[in-house]
Amino acid sequence: MTPEGEVPDPQTNQDACVDLETPPAQPADSASLEPAETRFLKWALFGSRGLRVGWSVTLFLVLFFLFVAILSLVAGLLWPKFLDAKPTELTAGTAIVQELVQVLGLLGAGAICALIERRRILDYNLSGGHRLRHFLAGTAGGFAALSVLVGGLHAGGWLHIGPASLSGAAILRYGALWAFSFMLTGLGEEGMTRCYMLFTLTRGINYWWALGTVASFSLFAFLNTHGSGAGGVYLMAALGVAPCLLLHLKKSQSASFWEAAWLTSTFFGYIHTFNQGETWMGIFSAAAIGFVFCASVRLTGSAWWAIGFHASWDWAQTFFYGTADSGLLPKGHYLTTSPAGAALWSGGSDGPEGSLLILPILVLILLALLVIYRRPKPLANTDPIQQQLAV
Repeated sequence: MTPEGEVPDPQTNQDACVDLETPPAQPADSASLEPAETRFLKWALFGSRGLRVGWSVTLFLVLFFLFVAILSLVAGLLWPKFLDAKPTELTAGTAIVQELVQVLGLLGAGAICALIERRRILDYNLSGGHRLRHFLAGTAGGFAALSVLVGGLHAGGWLHIGPASLSGAAILRYGALWAFSFMLTGLGEEGMTRCYMLFTLTRGINYWWALGTVASFSLFAFLNTHGSGAGGVYLMAALGVAPCLLLHLKKSQSASFWEAAWLTSTFFGYIHTFNQGETWMGIFSAAAIGFVFCASVRLTGSAWWAIGFHASWDWAQTFFYGTADSGLLPKGHYLTTSPAGAALWSGGSDGPEGSLLILPILVLILLALLVIYRRPKPLANTDPIQQQLAV
């Protein structure tokens, strides 16, 4: 196992699986006191950095879904409308409750895992310098990028922008409610994927485990008859095979980060297949923007830019322009827009995220990140896994 002060070798990534590390040598007197089964169990569950990556992520997800189930039940008892919400409609009140349940579940699961791993919650890609600046830059970037996309769709005749549907104090009220809702969305979705999972997988994933997990997401998407847009999961999974294999064969020090980015981005696309109204293009764009968010973590040293961008993008899409958001139709929006023409260009029921025009937008966002932030900055946290992001 790599000493605590060194970056783990991504080629071996000993924490990823029990068969990637030989059992640590123990003093003869200690070994003689413990049965072989006990020694094997300790070796299977723990590496030199504590609980192994596979068990960490599994425990995190189990705790998260357990907390969400309990909190959803409580929310339904306190506010019955929460259980009656239609899956194809999005209201500010329902969205706030849903996202609050997700964030609280995430905090509960993250706190327990951090305690077990002897870390702080901020260690999961939430530390580093200039956090407020990165968050504000991401917020501005999200609104600007979505506006460019909507402008392109309007100019091409694929999106019609109608009159305002709100006036006076209603604009401020709904604008604030949606802003709070999507701030929770940014914290919840980025907290799961670009914070805990990206950080944890980086310290222990390797290519073959990443490939197997990504293939599993593709299989789950294929078998999920209640989902939609599975083709977007397949495409994201396929695009990462060759680049990550090349990094693996070159024994690149950053290989495990990009393997974790590939895995979490594909997972991000997969979880969106459960939304009604999604298309394969919308699912792929969700996965692709997830990858851009991973790149932003590497370039800025934290997930705060991604959190701000995510919240602002969704706010502009749902409230300001009034388009569908990942197949969900909002209520209480400022402008009124409607798609026109072929769904592949207009986005159709998916909204702007389902349009082919989002691909050049994502490329421009990535180029802007590279130009503005250029090279990875050293992180303030001394954790070797955090330092690997700056390599």
